[in-house]
This record gives sequence, C-alpha cells and structure tokens, in this order.
Amino acid sequence: MRSLLLHCALLTSTFALWPQPKQFEHGSSTLWLSPNVKLVHTSRTAPSQPLEWLWTTVEKVIFFPHNGITPTKGQVSSETLLQSAFERMKHNVLNHSFVPRKFHARDVQFEPATDDSKRYIEQLAIEEDPRNDLADTERLDKSEAYAIEVSEDGSAVIKIASPAGGLHALETFAQLFFAHSTPNAGFYTPYAPLTVKDRPAFGHRGLNLDISRNWIPPADVMRTIEAMASNKLNRLHIHATDAQSWPLEIPALPDLALKGAYSPSQIWHTEDLEAVQRHGTNYGVQVFVEIDLPGHTTSIGNAYPHLVTAKDMPWPEYALEPPSGQLRLNSSEVPPFIETLLTDLLSRTSKHSSLFHLGGDELNLNAYLLDPTVNSASHQILQPLVQAFIDHVISLATSYCLTVIMWEEMVIDWNLTLPKNVIIQTWRGSDDNALTSILNKGYRTLFGSNAHWYLDCGHGSFIDPESANPDSPVKPPYLDYCGPYKNWRHMYAYNPVAHIPQSQRHLVVGGEAHLWGELTDSVNLDGMLWPRVAAAAEVMWSAPGKKPDESTTRRLADMRERLVMRGVGAGVVQMEWCLRHEGGCRL
Repeated sequence: MRSLLLHCALLTSTFALWPQPKQFEHGSSTLWLSPNVKLVHTSRTAPSQPLEWLWTTVEKVIFFPHNGITPTKGQVSSETLLQSAFERMKHNVLNHSFVPRKFHARDVQFEPATDDSKRYIEQLAIEEDPRNDLADTERLDKSEAYAIEVSEDGSAVIKIASPAGGLHALETFAQLFFAHSTPNAGFYTPYAPLTVKDRPAFGHRGLNLDISRNWIPPADVMRTIEAMASNKLNRLHIHATDAQSWPLEIPALPDLALKGAYSPSQIWHTEDLEAVQRHGTNYGVQVFVEIDLPGHTTSIGNAYPHLVTAKDMPWPEYALEPPSGQLRLNSSEVPPFIETLLTDLLSRTSKHSSLFHLGGDELNLNAYLLDPTVNSASHQILQPLVQAFIDHVISLATSYCLTVIMWEEMVIDWNLTLPKNVIIQTWRGSDDNALTSILNKGYRTLFGSNAHWYLDCGHGSFIDPESANPDSPVKPPYLDYCGPYKNWRHMYAYNPVAHIPQSQRHLVVGGEAHLWGELTDSVNLDGMLWPRVAAAAEVMWSAPGKKPDESTTRRLADMRERLVMRGVGAGVVQMEWCLRHEGGCRL
C-alpha cells in the first residue's frame, strides 16, 4: 500500500497542497464528497472543558512560566469551534471549489466519470486526543499538528491533539476537492487513498497589516483573516495607529479617535475590534494590536498637543515621513496618559490575544531638541528616558499577562535591558545581522526583512517633488526606499535562518510579512497581499530554504484559484498557457 501511494504521488503531481505538508501520499482513485456529509467528533478531553483559544502549549510554558498560571482568554468549546470549521469546509467545497481546466491542455480529458459507480465520503471523523502522536518527540508543542487518512472506500478520519490542528486539517481537506464541469455532478478528489501528516515549522506565522495610513475597514480585515486561515497563518498583527491617523476608539480617551482619525466615518469602534478578534479566533488566527510608542505618535497630538514634541515641524528633519511629532520622554503627564490608554485597550484585547506590540521603531533624536522636558538630542541622555518609558509600557502589558513584542531598534540601537520573554521583531536589511545580534543577547525573535517580505516595496515613492527645489531628491524614476517589488518567488526563496546555528533556532519563534499602508487602501488591499502572503505562509509552515520551481508555481496557482472562488481578489500567479502546458515555461 505504501509503495503504491508513493508511486502514484509521483505520477499525479499536477495538484498538491498549499502550504506543502510534511507528508502527502496518495493514490489515483476518485471519491466524491456527499452533500450530506456528517461530522463525528470524539474527544478525550472533558466535554465541558472550555478551550483557552490559541494558547498553545508553547505559549503557556514559555510566555507565562511562573507558577504555571495561564490567564483566562476568550473561550469557546472545542466541539463548537470544530463544528463551525466543518460547516465552513463543507460550504467551501460545495460552493467555492473550482474546475481545474486551466491546469490541463485544451481537449484533454482530466475529469472522472459521473456514472453510477461513484463512491462517496459520507462521514468525516475527527479524533481529538492530546496523546495523539502527531509531532516530533523533541518538539515541545504539537497543538497545530494533524493527520488525515482517507481510504479508497470513502472512510475519512482526521486525528488531532487540539482544535488548532483540526482547523488546519479541515483547510487541507477542502483543498483535496475540485468541482466537476458537468452541472450538478458534484465535487471529487482524485487522490484516494491518501495520507497527510503535517505540523508547522514555526509557531508564529503572521501578517502585519497597517490600518492607520489609509482607511482599511473591519470587513476587509475579516476577509483577510479568512484568506490567512486558508494558508495556515495564525497571527494577525494590526498596526493600528501611526503619525498620520488614530483610527482606534479608546472610550477612556474619546478625543483620540474623534480628533485623530481622518474622519468620524473612519474609526474602528470597540465593537469593531472585538468582532475582528472574535472572527480571528473562529478561524484560528490570533489578532493582536500594535500601538507604536513612543515614536509615530503625531496623531495623539491632535487631541493632546501638550504630550507631543516637534508636532508639524519640517518633517525631513524631525521624522522619516510626514507628519513629524512624537511623545515627550520626560513629561510627568505622559505616563498617566499611557496608563489610561493601555488600561482601556488591553483590558479588552487581552480577552482574545496573548500578545501586545508596543512598536519602538524609528525614534527621531532631533525631535527631543524641541521637547522642553529634555532639550537634547544626545543618545546618552535619551537612553535612560527611553528605558524608563519602555519599562512602564511593559509593566502595563504584563499586568494583563500579555507577551510584549517590539521592533529591533530598542535592542540594537538603544541597547535597552528587557525581560527575556519579550519578543524582538527584526525588519531592516537582510536581517541576518539583526537576528544574530538579538539571539546572541538571548531574546526570542521574529523575522521578516524589508529586503524580502515588505509587500509595499517597489510601488514607487509617495513623496512629491518640490517644484521650487531644483535639487529635490524626488526624481525619475521616483523609486521608493525599499524597492524593487518583492514578487512571490523572491518571498518564497527567503531563508532567514540560513546562518543561525541550531543551538539558537529555538529562539526564532516565527515571522511576519508586512504591508505598510502608504499606497494601500480597501480597493487594492487583496492584490497587495495575495498571492504573495501565501508564499510567505509556506516558508513559515513548511520551513524555509526551498527554491521555487514549476511544481511550486502550480500549487500556488491552485491556491490562488481557491482564494478567488472565496471572494479574495488575489493576483495572478502564472500565465494560463504555462499552466496548461506543464514544462513549457521552464528555462
């Protein structure tokens, strides 16, 4: 049986799964999914036990090691979560599967017969048992691992150790099916019998989405979450505020959004944020918020000008992009403001997430020459003030049992002393040096270099040339700072751990692709994200270090078709002629 599966896998490699699983063995028999397929869920956990959602074993052991205490988060029963995911899977197969004709030459018969010999999958069993042997013995966590077994006679079983694995398994299961071109013929998989065994390479597989520079409504973020789940991404990092606008409602400080948002119609109200976080929970995506501090805070000054220095000064001298302004570092009024802000926000978000991102990037030293509480741009003078500010924010976040993430500058540029459970996010250059520097200090880290995973790069500058300045640096061809465009193959080939020794790789908890919002809004959001984020997703799920080839292209093109069928405006992966003529576009 095993040799047959391996042999057939080589013969029928046109279609496969995305992200690529650790093991996928299959035959070439056809099974059809019954429109009335039922879920049978069995669990060895107590049926009344609530699911502390998205708090994996890793998070419990590493993020909160003291006294074994784990705070209560937004809870939903395992049975409810998996039943909902099963219904989504069924809906997606029966309503959003596609006819894969563009993957075959014209007039080639690629579909199975629709006669009375059809064999159906009538039932899908999910066996949930924390003792299921689904991960390497040396790995601490197996909560996202899963196995799928489908026999030639239509028996289908998923084995998981936790509901997180079940969500991933159901996404994989949906990818096994295609629509038949004959109306009402049904939906089939050509892969029976099959075995899938799978688990992620990294625990944090994320997307950083900027909703502050241009308006991104909650509904678009919910659609993004659904696409992320299809690609087994599990962290959505919402860059919620910046110098340009403050779209996030803070009831304790109502003027922040009322005066800081672009308009009253461009505000995320508290119920919007909660709905997005709950939507993420239902799809297996933990949604967490970044409030970038103490820089990138000009928009606070629209409501509280006495808290901000260098507001609306000539920005090239006082900021990396307009408008200038950042929080004062030595004002007695800033700490209580920060406490009010974070007490309001984190008391709400901590019900749904174990993470909080405090920012910490791109502090402009010149701005503090204009800060009457500092009157200096000296790094030596500013460093202890930055340390005290960050310590205060960390203490507030940890009071809600949140793990703090911050940008690399706080360690590399400011040499702050931080708790070892803080996660440092790298972003500058190839990030080999940043990763190495941070790991050598013993911190955990996230990768996502702007040279590889910045989705906004290569679209040109948003800065206009000054017509009165003949020496303006803004000149043809009007490039942005981080070009060229990061195409999906470039993103797929990114290997952030290539030079990291095995002894330190356990500190690399994962990564994020980044979409900054200067040139992105609701209209072009999907095309800016997909299919490139899917390429990053496979790197984080299946492990980095692989080069893209034709089979990669065809698998990603398959995923793109599925995203489009689900209402996501994903960009083209490959010319149709190349997909119809396998081998015809190699060089």
